[in-house]
Amino acid sequence: MPDIKVFNRWEIEGVKVDDYGLQQYVTLQPRIVPKTGAKYAGSKFHKSRTFIVERLINKIMVAGHKSKKHFKTSYHMTGKAQTAYNIVEDAFKQVEKATKENPVKVFVKALENAAQREEIVTIEYGGARYPKAVECSPQRRVDLALKYMTQGAYHKTFNTKKSIVSSLAEEIVNAYRMSSASNAIAKKLEIERQADSSR
Repeated sequence: MPDIKVFNRWEIEGVKVDDYGLQQYVTLQPRIVPKTGAKYAGSKFHKSRTFIVERLINKIMVAGHKSKKHFKTSYHMTGKAQTAYNIVEDAFKQVEKATKENPVKVFVKALENAAQREEIVTIEYGGARYPKAVECSPQRRVDLALKYMTQGAYHKTFNTKKSIVSSLAEEIVNAYRMSSASNAIAKKLEIERQADSSR
């Protein structure tokens, strides 16, 4: 039986998650066409069983709100699955060209780098509100990393001639290299810095 490759192009062999906290939440089961058709949509927490590249495609379709400015995140996407599929595949080709490495491996490492470990909640004592640092659950770490990556890519394309494909490829490569030019890395550092001062 032949090995299944991602997009029928890239091997999954040798790709692994080094962060022990994320290993159960980043599924690396390859798919030629990463589209299960909402198989786990009604099951709580089952999204972690979905192939991680498919989760990126799903997030490209609906990148989520940012300060109630949804038109800046995925306005020109409108949830078309084939368009999102093509965006991710083309972005991976650019990542491969830029890094000379397997783009799936680069993406998984970028996701690990961008996954924040802490976040801030607000607690209230007698009418006064205080920020408090709390640990981020592993599944939420993956969700937030995907969200900030896709939102950062969309914001770079808003009102510019830059395509979403090149913006997404740049975002992944910058996160892989731990560069603060990546929206996800910048957001992670900002939140962890705030959490550190709120202990």
